[in-house]
Amino acid sequence: MLKRYTASADTTIVNAYQPNLTTRGTGSNAGLADVLETFSIYGRQQASSSTYQGSQELSRILIKFPTEGISADRLAGTVPASGSVKFYLKLHNAEQSKTVPRDFKLVVHPVSRSWQEGVGLDLEGYADLTKGNPGANWMSASNSSAWTKVGGDYITNTASINQIQTFETGLEDLEVDISELVERWLASTVDNYGVGIYLSSSYEAYYSGSGGTDDGSILNNLDGATKSYYTKRFFARGTQYYFKKPVIEARWDSTTQDDRGDFYYSSSLAPAADNLNTIYLYNIINGALTNIPSIGTGEILVSLYSGSADNSAPSGSKLTLYDGNTNITGGWVSTGLYSCSVGINSSSTTTLYDVWHSGATEFHTGTIVPEVRSANFSTSEKTYYLNITNLQNAYRNDQLTRVNLFVRNKFWQPTIYTVANNTVETTTIHSASYRVIRSLDNLEVIPYGTGSDLHTLLSYDSKGNYFDFDMNLLESGYEYKFKFAFYDPITNSWKEQNEDFKFRVES
Repeated sequence: MLKRYTASADTTIVNAYQPNLTTRGTGSNAGLADVLETFSIYGRQQASSSTYQGSQELSRILIKFPTEGISADRLAGTVPASGSVKFYLKLHNAEQSKTVPRDFKLVVHPVSRSWQEGVGLDLEGYADLTKGNPGANWMSASNSSAWTKVGGDYITNTASINQIQTFETGLEDLEVDISELVERWLASTVDNYGVGIYLSSSYEAYYSGSGGTDDGSILNNLDGATKSYYTKRFFARGTQYYFKKPVIEARWDSTTQDDRGDFYYSSSLAPAADNLNTIYLYNIINGALTNIPSIGTGEILVSLYSGSADNSAPSGSKLTLYDGNTNITGGWVSTGLYSCSVGINSSSTTTLYDVWHSGATEFHTGTIVPEVRSANFSTSEKTYYLNITNLQNAYRNDQLTRVNLFVRNKFWQPTIYTVANNTVETTTIHSASYRVIRSLDNLEVIPYGTGSDLHTLLSYDSKGNYFDFDMNLLESGYEYKFKFAFYDPITNSWKEQNEDFKFRVES
């Protein structure tokens, strides 16, 4: 699952020369510009017949995100607790006609004091001077307060809340994990004044200040670069491009992997972990998941039984589980959702009954039709037929919708029984992921999350695969399409499926 939080303020501050090459634009502000810019320009400048200090022109980015929305979503249970979610700062590369630097590093440091966004626009001549008007610039954080250090005040001595990204071509987007910083903002252990983004000190221009200190608006930097890095631009929050705005993206794995419909007896063919099946109890009261009052967020017991002669009800004594016990301890997952992991040795029982209880109180009895594992004599690439069974032509942009994906083997051969009962076998895909593409221009607006952050994985239960999707992630007035990829454990790779599933998002 993912949510995005858009920036509430951003600007560019510089000590670069104006077009006259004499006056620096240190008083300029670009709070309303639709791009953000960071660069370093180095030039040799003669101070005396034998001493060279080096000329330095720098640009830095300031950007802030409101945390109130994240706090509200966490309080509502929409965003998981700390440790179960990651937060990424994402800025998108802005294509331009100017030169682009290569092989450099940008740092992301928390700003340590409040600042003003301002209303400047000029990133060419730096002519939009604050002159007492609201807006941060190179020298001042606001129209009433100067920076302690020119170029901005930042927290640079805490490694866990500072990030760095390497840019090889210079055309990359910025994407860094700022989870620790966001959690500190939420906990109020670090004040949220946003972050500064700029070239690391070894890439900002060299300058030797008199006495080893800053020289007015110029930063003393004896470890700096003696070459220029001009210019890296990102889209600002004022851009017309909906999917290019700076965001903090919250990502977490929200999948429920319910093996009730794909339950296997323990087998010597499988490793221990694969001999455990996870099953769930969904306590739905008046249409809503609700905690069991006597259990709450505590433990719940589960026992398995074989069926009666006609397999219509539990019968006999509790079955002995893989660990020799007859009860297994399950637990609370989220509101109204409980789970346990269970394994049982192979048996002739065709139907198992799982009884969820606490002491003598039985809460629910479910049914399981277990399968027996078998080895194969060959491997072959599987081909599937896909369908979203509840896909709508259009969705509101405020909808959180559950998408049900039906999957079956393309070469499934029905039996006389399944034809007579109009029953189509569902294939459960244990590792499936989705992405979203805008149909108009094939822009990928949500990529697959198949790496370290599994935020686009599909859940599954006895009815098949599904996922919840927040339509607020998409811009209204456009058609989009879902695409799916399945992981193939034989080739250790993800394979995208052929089908497109199109829908529109409306206001």
